[in-house]
Amino acid sequence: MITEYTIEFWDKKFTENKIGWDIGYASPPLVEYFENVENKNLKILIPGAGNAHEAEHLHKKGFMNIFMNDFSNQAIKSFKKRYPHFPDSKIINTNFFDINETFDIIVEQTFFTSFHPTKREDFVKKIHSILKPGGKYLGLFFNHEFGNNYPPFGATEEIYRKLFSLFFKFKIFEPAKNSIKPRKKREIFFIFEKIN
Repeated sequence: MITEYTIEFWDKKFTENKIGWDIGYASPPLVEYFENVENKNLKILIPGAGNAHEAEHLHKKGFMNIFMNDFSNQAIKSFKKRYPHFPDSKIINTNFFDINETFDIIVEQTFFTSFHPTKREDFVKKIHSILKPGGKYLGLFFNHEFGNNYPPFGATEEIYRKLFSLFFKFKIFEPAKNSIKPRKKREIFFIFEKIN
């Protein structure tokens, strides 16, 4: 069973346009959340950002310390072609586990689903390690399994609680109120605060 998905695996997804997770614009629950964030200097990471619609949206809204990460070269190429105004210095084209900077906020948008269940504990520990004290991991999770042996991998509320509760305070963990129509009643909006 494959538990590691290579750059070539993800590059092929973008080359063949097999990117069903990409809705073509910033996700409404995330847009709404950041409408109420006044501090535009927060250091924010969007890992596994793909076409990075959220990064583009936040940059246009005046958030100047946004970092997008993807290790797919095709994803980065696609993003830069679509939105050339995003600073190259804020694009992290590497494996998520190789990131060593720390951030105030890490944004989740379908990235968790790319990890095989055997990699989830490592993922949670990495998120925790690159957040600043009191930092927040927030965004959207699918609240169901997909039944695949390849990405996307879903999970249940019970699994999320088991994985994250040792490392984070659950500030918000509830059904998303304004998901796009195909994802209605299928998403959890969450804000987790790092336990130091």
